[in-house]
Amino acid sequence: MGYYDIASHRLTYAAVLAGILYVLIFIIVAMRRAWKRALEIGFSRERLRGIVRSSISCAIVPSTAGLAGFFTLAPLLGIPLSWWRLSIVGSTAYEIMAAEMALNTAGVELSSAGAGEYILVMYVMAIGIIGGMVMLPLFAERVHRGTIRLKQRDVRWGALGNSVFMLAVALVFVIPMILGGGARLLTLITSAAVTLLLAFLCRRFNLSALNDFILAIAMIFAMASSVFWDSLFTG
Repeated sequence: MGYYDIASHRLTYAAVLAGILYVLIFIIVAMRRAWKRALEIGFSRERLRGIVRSSISCAIVPSTAGLAGFFTLAPLLGIPLSWWRLSIVGSTAYEIMAAEMALNTAGVELSSAGAGEYILVMYVMAIGIIGGMVMLPLFAERVHRGTIRLKQRDVRWGALGNSVFMLAVALVFVIPMILGGGARLLTLITSAAVTLLLAFLCRRFNLSALNDFILAIAMIFAMASSVFWDSLFTG
């Protein structure tokens, strides 16, 4: 079997659907318990319905970025695995980086990858992201309290610490694109330019509603531009 034979196999669809159904059931059970507990401590049903409506409206808009990411991942990972990763755990940038690193380590191109390479990609992505899931419950609260104490002692160091952390996370994904040069670098520049332009328009014309769509729009423009840049370098 080939790479895309497994990527689009009905068993892959079945495994992904089973996992997503499990998570949905867990969410429903947790929501029912939370609703019941909120009523016990004095929340009215009207207030709870308002909270639910507000949460749904806030979740739908940012999900457009996830949808754009899905169309980015699907040609590389297939529909089932892309659906699973972006629905449950993972991010577009991480999945692409992990998949490319796995294929490069195996010494094959996507066009010539087989079933073994697809299993390797799935393995690398799963193992690579387990670290965060394990470390989070063990150390997240301790780290969070440490940052709070740092801010209380010195506001400047607290702000600097948060900025350095976010910069380090961004560089993990940005540096490979910069060093890759060519279409990768130009795609990154296009995405950054679109993001800065939209942010400027939001501030200049007070378009607060556009803020929630900046990431999604930048991703769509980046995907479209990547096709153009790649055609220039490979055409």
